[in-house]
Formats: sequence, C-alpha cells, structure tokens
Amino acid sequence: MTQSTWSTIRSDLKRHWAVYVMALPVIAYYAIFHYGPMYGLQIAFKDFSPAKGIWGSSWVGFKHFESFFNGIYFWRLIKNTILINVYDLLFGFPAAIILALLLNEIRQSAFKRVVQTISYLPHFISIVIVAGMMVDFLSRSGLINQILGSFGVEPIDFLKEEGWFRFLFVSSGIWQGIGWGSIVYLAAMATIDPTLYEAARMDGANRFQQVLHITIPGIMPTIVILFILNMGNMLTVGSEKVLLLYNPLTYETSDVISTYVYRKGVLEASYSFTAAVGLFNSVISFILIVAANSFVKRISENKLW
Repeated sequence: MTQSTWSTIRSDLKRHWAVYVMALPVIAYYAIFHYGPMYGLQIAFKDFSPAKGIWGSSWVGFKHFESFFNGIYFWRLIKNTILINVYDLLFGFPAAIILALLLNEIRQSAFKRVVQTISYLPHFISIVIVAGMMVDFLSRSGLINQILGSFGVEPIDFLKEEGWFRFLFVSSGIWQGIGWGSIVYLAAMATIDPTLYEAARMDGANRFQQVLHITIPGIMPTIVILFILNMGNMLTVGSEKVLLLYNPLTYETSDVISTYVYRKGVLEASYSFTAAVGLFNSVISFILIVAANSFVKRISENKLW
C-alpha cells in the first residue's frame, strides 16, 4: 500500500473509532468460529486420528469423498435435503411476504400490533419445545387424532409414517418463522415513498393495484436478496429439529445430510468422513448462490453483488 492509502486508513480509524470498536465483537465471532475452523478442513483429505493430530495424520486424497459419493445413502440424503428445501422455498418463502403485505394493509394500529405480536411469538419458542409439542399433538392419542376421531377418522401415526415427515417439518417451520420473517419485508415497505400511493389513488388505483404495482416492486430488491441467500442453503437443513422428530421408520424421507453427518461424526467418530461431507455441502452451496445471483442479474437489475 502507498503512503497516502495508509494515511487515509489511519484518518478513517481515528474519525470512526467508535464504529470499529462496536464491530470488533462481530469480527471476532466470525474469525474464531467461521474462519478459524477452516484450518481443520484438511482432515477431509486425511485419515484423521486424534492421537496423531492434524499434522500427524496421513493424507488419503479424495478417499472420503469417494466413499460418500459411492455410499448407499448418498442419493437418499441428497433427495431428502433438496426436497425439504424446495418445499420450504415454495411455501415458506412466500408465506412471510404474504403476511407482511397483509399486515401492511391493516389500518387499525392496535389490531395490527396484536396480530404482529401473536405471529412473532413462535419464533421465540425453543426448537426442543416445538418438537415436544408436535410429538404430543401428533401422537395416536394426541389432540390432532382426537379431533380426527370425532369425524370418524382412524388414528394416524404421523411421526412414524414416512409420508408425513416433510409436510410436518416444513409446515411447523412456516408456523415458527413466518412472523419473524415478515419483519424484513415490513421494514422494506416502510421505505417506500408515500406519495407513490397518493398518486396511485388519484389515478383510481384500488388497494390491490397499489400492492401489485407499488408495494411489491418496492420490496423486490429485498425479496431477491433473501431468495439468493435461501438458494445458497438448498443443501442445508437444520439437524436439531430433524433429530428430535425422526426415527428409523421415517429415514427414507427424513434423513438429511446434517443428520447423517451427526451420526457418522459424533456417534461413530468418523471425523475425516464427515469433514469431507461438510466440505462438499459448502462447495455446492457456494456454487448455488453464485448461480442464483448470476441468473437474477440476467433477468433484473436486482442482485446480491
């Protein structure tokens, strides 16, 4: 760097030192918990032994990757992970947008606050509690089967039948996250110029037309950015809720990459193998997010970078 560049950096640090101090905890978090562990990725190419350490373990190249690709569960894991994310993208992603649009149209502030509070509350419920509620409600003697029984329907083992797992997982996720997810879109709507709505009303546009031609285009950059970020998570499903809800009877539709990594890495101590699977997952996610951003750039002006 030139002398002038260093001078500019020192001047900026001196002028905005408080901002940099506030940013330090965030920088430290990512450095310690995200960038630091990248050093250990090399065990994906080694037969790692805790006794020998990372440097002492022998190199095996792509052995663990080949073992994963040729494994009997490979296509099942990929299919389940992608399908759960596709269902969530098709139903969960627009759900928060629709709720935000509906909330934005409520004119009674007291009622709007009540609806917002009720919709936000599930986000603060622990996944363990949510899973416990689902187990109780969906058991053969649970509330859902009692309601169905009153209509003459035979009890259903929802959590023991593989056909129900994806629906239950995605729908419970929508219920838990729809209110919290709508906050971003409501914030984006607050930045839309009110004079646009006034002009539309003067031109005779009804409320639906105002939403269609002003509100949705106004929040489109936010929608695009969140869509691209969601595309980057197409091979990522949180293992916590799956581990709490699945069982060997539902593995055919519920076993995903993260739960497989947990079983192999934690329960069987196959550290190198699971590191290889995790690295594969991260590389594919990176490719997906770049591809999604490139596709969006071709069809609109909105993009992540």
